[in-house]
Order: sequence, then C-alpha cells, then structure tokens
Amino acid sequence: MHIIRNVGHVVGGTLLISAATIGVGMLGLPVATGPGGFIPATAIYILTWFFMLCTGLLLLEVCSWMPKDANLITMTHRLLGPAGKAICWVVYLFLFFTAMIAHVSGGGCTLADILQMGFGISISPSVAMVVYVLLFSPVVYLGTRSVDRFNLAMMTGVLTTYVLFLVFAFGKVNFNFLAYADWSKAWPALPVLFTAFTYQLIIPTLMTYMDRDVKKVRLSIILGSSIPLVIYLIWEMIILGIIPVEGLILAKAQGQTAVMPLKELLQNPWVFKIGSYFAFFVLTTSYVALALAFLDFLADGLKIKKEGMKKVGLCLGIFVPPTIIALIYPGIFITALEYAGGISCALLFGLLPPLMAWVGRYIKKYPSQNLQLPGGKLALCILMLFTAVELVLQVMNQIHRM
Repeated sequence: MHIIRNVGHVVGGTLLISAATIGVGMLGLPVATGPGGFIPATAIYILTWFFMLCTGLLLLEVCSWMPKDANLITMTHRLLGPAGKAICWVVYLFLFFTAMIAHVSGGGCTLADILQMGFGISISPSVAMVVYVLLFSPVVYLGTRSVDRFNLAMMTGVLTTYVLFLVFAFGKVNFNFLAYADWSKAWPALPVLFTAFTYQLIIPTLMTYMDRDVKKVRLSIILGSSIPLVIYLIWEMIILGIIPVEGLILAKAQGQTAVMPLKELLQNPWVFKIGSYFAFFVLTTSYVALALAFLDFLADGLKIKKEGMKKVGLCLGIFVPPTIIALIYPGIFITALEYAGGISCALLFGLLPPLMAWVGRYIKKYPSQNLQLPGGKLALCILMLFTAVELVLQVMNQIHRM
C-alpha cells in the first residue's frame, strides 16, 4: 500500500505540473511562433523547456529550506528581505491577473463555441465568460485534493481530444509550410513561451501535498514538464502545417487562439469542433491549477487561514477582478499572454529562483544535501543572463508596436 500511495502521489503531482503547464499558453504558441517557422520554433521550445526545468528545480531547492506551507512571499522575505518581498508581491499579482484574464477570455469564447456546436445554445462571449468562472471556481474552493481529482478527469479529456485532433487533422498538414524558417522572427515569441512553460507556481503546493518529499516532487517536475514539451511540438507541427503564416499573423492581430483560424480554412467541421473541445479542456485544467496556486500564495502572503468566510473572501479576490477586466477587454488574449510571460514569468520564475538559490547557497549557507541543480555559480549566472535577454526582447517588442 505504501508503494501504491507513493506512485499515486507522483502521478498526481506529475498531472498537476502538466496541467499547470499545458494551459492557455498552448493556444497562443502557434500564433506567436508562426512567423518564425516550425524549425526555429522547435529549437526555442527545447531551450525554454530546459531553462524552466532548471529554475523549477532551483525553486524546489529553495522550498526545501523553508518551513511547511511557505510560499513565494515567505521565501523572498527570508532570502531577499523586505524589498524582495515587496517586489514579489507586485510581480506575482501582475502575473496572476494577466494569466487569469487570458484564461477567462479564452475559456469563455471556447465555451460559447462548444455550447453553440454541441447544444445549439447561443450566448455571447461575455455571458460565457461569467458562466465559465461560475462553473469552475467551486473546484478551487474545495482545495488541492478536489483539484487533483478534477484535473485527472480534465487531463483525460485533454489527451482524448488531442489524439482525436491529430487523427482528423494530420491528413490536412502541408509539409511545405513546415519548411519555412525565419530565425529573426522566432525570438520575439519567447515571452509567450515563458508563459506556456510556467509551472513553478504549483511547486510550493506540491511540497505540502507530498509531505515535503523532495525526491518525489523532483520526479514530478521532470516528468510533468517533459510531457507538455512533446505535446507542444506535435501541436505546433499540426497547426503550422495547416495554417499558412499569413493566417497566424492575422489571428495574432485579432487576439485569437490557434484554433479559430481552422474554422475558416478547413472544410471538415470535425477538426474545428475537436480543436474547440481540446482548447476547452486545456484552458480549464490550467485555470484551476493556476487559481489553486494563487489561493495558497495569497493565504500565505496575507497570513489568512483558508477557512469559512475568510476562504470565500480569498476566492472572490482571485476570481472576480480578472473576470471584470476580461469582460471589459474581450480581445485581450494574446496581449495578456505576452505580458504574463514577458515580464511576470521572467522575473518570478526566471530570475528569482537562481537569485534566491545564490543567496541561500553562498550567503546564508543553507544545507546543501538537497542541491537540485549542478553547475555552481556559473549555472546560476547563465540562467539570470538568459532571463535578462528575454526581458530585453519583451521591451523591444513593445517599442516596435508603439
């Protein structure tokens, strides 16, 4: 029974990592990387995945130094002082709101399509956004175990619709489209890639869920982040092989997901229908995992117990503001993803983990028995330099748009 329980924890942790990763970013990836082409996109996917794996392992190492239930607020306060804590608060709130806005915007539109296709019910995207939030916020309120079980069902839906989408769509792929490559247009997609490969926010929650077993959490991180990489690459090949570059550029300009252009380009309605269901499952698994992580973060940062009306208040703070913003700006999907990844994810999960590891290892001299990433100071410097490059790209993207 002990072995079964251990395996169950690792499977559950792996699925939570995958669910937190395979989310709203996946639907924006082909739109963001399309102008660069498939081969450059593949190279940048692998590079970003490896970078995020490294920073995830560093965050796990930092978690091992902290007391039970500690989240990013506690970590930054202990390692970087009041200034680090304040910056973490601001950046994390920005990340949460931009990512949740993208989820509500994409999830609502996808739900509206599904209701129209499957049940003949026509509702506006705005109403669909509200319904979407009302349907799935109670899952988060019920806690980690509820989200774990819910995500098991949702991930089954993700994998089923993903396989069906591949079966129906593969024959539509034009491999000549995949030969196109423009490396100069590939790198600006890094901000969205940062969002798509972000899962680190769930690590403190997993540490509690797995009774602070570092080895099990480490295995969950490696497996849970690798599964999305494979899924992303196949998804990229299908979408870029069906939709020409011009179609992806237009989708980006209109703030659409990668699924929407399929409706106009393909004669087979099943491809679009299955793609819409796939988008729905992907968005929902990520939505509840993201909200759960933020609930823990907010409870830790504000020192509020997750009980009774206090927990209700936390949930209202998590779900209401992003929904209002998504209702006011319905075409904000891609823009929200770029800001979430280009600024918030880069600072929180690109820069902070190596910086906190540096302080913990070399200044505060925390125990080294749980060292998660070899390479010493050189590895930490390379990770921080890569983050700086991504931040520069984000600034250049915004200047170019102006």
